[in-house]
Amino acid sequence: MIDTTTFVGLDVHARSIKAVALDIMTGEVKSATFGYDAAAVADWVRSVDPAARCVYESGVTGFDLQKKLSDLGVDCVVGAVSKMIKPAADRRRKNGRNDAEFLARMLSVGNVAEVWVPDDECEAARDLTRALEDARDDLKRSKQRLSKFLLRHGLVFDEKTPSGQRKKNWTQAYWSWVKSTSFAERADNEVLSYYVDDVKQAAESKARLEGLVKAEAGKPRWKRRVDSLCRLKGIDVMMAADLVFEAGEFSRSKNARSFAARVGLTPSEHSSGESVRKGGIAKAGNKHLRKTPVEAAWHHPTCSAHSKDLAKGQAPDQAARRHAAKGVRRLVTRRGSMLERGMHKNKANVATAHELACWAWAVGLMAEEGREKRPASPSGRAAIVRT
Repeated sequence: MIDTTTFVGLDVHARSIKAVALDIMTGEVKSATFGYDAAAVADWVRSVDPAARCVYESGVTGFDLQKKLSDLGVDCVVGAVSKMIKPAADRRRKNGRNDAEFLARMLSVGNVAEVWVPDDECEAARDLTRALEDARDDLKRSKQRLSKFLLRHGLVFDEKTPSGQRKKNWTQAYWSWVKSTSFAERADNEVLSYYVDDVKQAAESKARLEGLVKAEAGKPRWKRRVDSLCRLKGIDVMMAADLVFEAGEFSRSKNARSFAARVGLTPSEHSSGESVRKGGIAKAGNKHLRKTPVEAAWHHPTCSAHSKDLAKGQAPDQAARRHAAKGVRRLVTRRGSMLERGMHKNKANVATAHELACWAWAVGLMAEEGREKRPASPSGRAAIVRT
């Protein structure tokens, strides 16, 4: 129950904030403009109504303003921009005041889907895994630049083993071949040296961040959940940490299906009347959280149905460990049956990722709460992927 009659919409930018306060009892509207100054906004809100409730849209400005306003005693939420119901007519009259007033009116009638705001430790852990993903992308691009530079000069690594099998790139043999390569033009040699250094620096950055993520995952707050999720095949420490950090709290989702829907792994739908049309996955929500189960699912075609062995130092929740073993057996069996039916491998992988996300939610929740009682069935049978 909200015991206030004043609602404030904030249109937040990097250097400015437009605020509009709406009193739903009198219909009075007040507005003000500030620099990016949480204290000034808080003082103005308190002068309008100390019990006022504020909202701004989620976006690139993150949660900094919400945390600062909350610390100053101002009730503020972050609204999910993807779920804002905006009139089509507003497309031609967009400005800061209109946007802020729209937010205030939506908040006053309860039409704002609030975003869960992580604490500073959780947000810092997320930043680590996202930086690691950036480092992986940088390394991939650096390698591509080097290999394509050599290809433009007609140079391709083609060494073979005694058995006739071609050796892979980025091995010790590959780097020996690169070091032995030289060009007639000095500029080309300088470019080659630059690309080689770029690849090595990117690899070092990636390795350093992996160590930082692993250290963060070993903290008491995360360790049991990370170790428990590692019991699912296809999920290593880095992937488990990504799931745990991005999810924040698995208990935020009421069941496995809602978690999979929040990740965006449920089928999209475009239906009207008697016409029912299912499409590809919705791709809603957190793309970092969605990417992990999709990548992990590619391991299942070659996995056995046996549970994973414990790695040194792992201490998973025992109930979650038993539940993960059931999940491994089901996922491997189900993936095999999909491939036997002739389902396309990409479609089968997304279906596996959907169910893997459901099992990850169940295992993570059990580890989070230390529960011995099994949560609701995480199979999500009805909403996987239609053939």
